[in-house]
Amino acid sequence: MTRRHGYALLSAIIALIVALSGAIYVGVAADDGSATSPGRRAAGAPAPRNAAPASTGTWVGAWSASPAGAEPGTETQGMAGRSVRNVVHASVGGTSARITLSNLYGQSPLTITHASIALAAADGSAAAAVGTMRRLTFGGNTSVVVPAGGQVMSDAVGITVAHDSDVLVTTYAPTPSGPVTYHPHARQISYVADGDLTEDTTGTGYAEETPYWRYLTALDVLSNESDGTVVVLGDSLTDGITSTEGANHRWTDVLSQRLRTAVEAGRDLPRYSVVNQGISGNQVLASGLGRPADNQSGLGRFGRDVLSRTNVKVVVVDLGINDILRNPRLADPEKVLGGLRTLVRQAHARGIKVVGATLMPFQGHRGYSDAREGVRQQINAAIRDGKVYDAVVDFDEALRDPYNPRRLRSDYDSGDHLHPSDKGYARMAEVFDLEDLKGAAPAEL
Repeated sequence: MTRRHGYALLSAIIALIVALSGAIYVGVAADDGSATSPGRRAAGAPAPRNAAPASTGTWVGAWSASPAGAEPGTETQGMAGRSVRNVVHASVGGTSARITLSNLYGQSPLTITHASIALAAADGSAAAAVGTMRRLTFGGNTSVVVPAGGQVMSDAVGITVAHDSDVLVTTYAPTPSGPVTYHPHARQISYVADGDLTEDTTGTGYAEETPYWRYLTALDVLSNESDGTVVVLGDSLTDGITSTEGANHRWTDVLSQRLRTAVEAGRDLPRYSVVNQGISGNQVLASGLGRPADNQSGLGRFGRDVLSRTNVKVVVVDLGINDILRNPRLADPEKVLGGLRTLVRQAHARGIKVVGATLMPFQGHRGYSDAREGVRQQINAAIRDGKVYDAVVDFDEALRDPYNPRRLRSDYDSGDHLHPSDKGYARMAEVFDLEDLKGAAPAEL
């Protein structure tokens, strides 16, 4: 073999290796390893419009909301013939996005024939920013059927989402589907329009405002800003029921921004997004009425709402006050603590660290009694003693009145003596020790 022929053969071999390496790289970069993934496109089917390009990064949760129940008044028609435009706030940025739709409380299959995602032209606006409207697909198809009691994840789509931005996710269902799965206390205005205005960018047809999120339960992004997700499981105190509407003043929003600012300042902290799985009225042990039960207990929804979220690294639990307030008989503190420990064991089985919160005071609220206060004190004592969680954030100590520790401090009180004001929510985030987000679950002996 001549030297020239040898060089030619060597060049051909190198080119083949590069081509194979590129194919392997693209395959790995596009796969997040999630157990829940969209369906595959049928052989020979055309590539979906706006399909996400191969990219690098980590899939993390940018926003989430727990399905809380069946929306009253939607038992027969659902949202048939209407476009639902949910406005959600991204806690972290990315270069691609995907969504999850839920029909958990539906009693028949939900057919979505058109879905889209876009950046809002302004905070809280129904109009889309110029050039950001993208059509969503599911297994390569623009239509998807979500079975009763089920959920689906969309394909990834290329869209640049900035952290701290509002995102519009719109769905259109042409036919009646029965009860709408919703999250009632969004603290964010979303929109509804008659007809299929899914890819309308002007927002002018979205004349009806709504305080609900419908169908949508998660927004994930492929991010170079974050390496994992912190999931906060809670009740109305996490849902942010008394925070200023449209201002993103829930304590989880403030915590997310605080963590980002600390990382950008050079602190040695994990780069995590924060997502909110609070449901107002939620309890550790008991669920509401219906099948499936509205306001499913923390124990019942932990697998779906927490462990199944994308790339979970840390779980924060702030539950238990409604077990005390809503129990027709006096709550058993050991049963509540047992439920909390069960959540911790389930997280540890997945290698996930758990940070837990003490229960805040509520004297002055209509549900207060000295006996219930005693139960709260017993639960808090066990939490502070390190007998429940891997780490503790002491919301009770941070927000109570120093002159009457059974009450919230007046400037942290929204006025109902149970839920914090915006200042109180900010205080909750401020006292959270960001160092507690480091590390994984302790090894079980």
